Amino acid sequence: MQSEPATPDHSRAEPAVVNAMVKEAFPGSRVICTAIGPAFATAALVTSPDDLRPGNFIAGPTQFAIADAVLWYLVFGAIGRIEPMALTSELSIRFLRPAIGSVLHARAELASAGRRNVVGSFTVWADDNEHRPSSIGQGTYAMPLTAR
Repeated sequence: MQSEPATPDHSRAEPAVVNAMVKEAFPGSRVICTAIGPAFATAALVTSPDDLRPGNFIAGPTQFAIADAVLWYLVFGAIGRIEPMALTSELSIRFLRPAIGSVLHARAELASAGRRNVVGSFTVWADDNEHRPSSIGQGTYAMPLTAR
């Protein structure tokens, strides 16, 4: 006799669940979670003409958006569940070189996870140029009292 398939645990931090939550809560978001673990997260964004500055450089606000998103995804992995109420507390970005390409990527690494804050650093690059980041930075996400 075969058993029923397990019901998916939608609180688990995995890319498919994260992307489904983001699509439902923020239908305009184009940032996709591509990988997630307890100490890292990765994301991708297919650029559009609206994301480009003269010279076909991917705009700073677009890089900032993927950085913010990948840090948010990092929170989910760090705390082991999807918690949409995690809020950006601080985010600092440094632009190193122009980002030119059709897909923007970001990777966040965990620096510290506490009861009230998650701190991480990130790297952003275009296409397959991970070895040539366009921006780097760090950020802090706060966990409101209601999210505990």
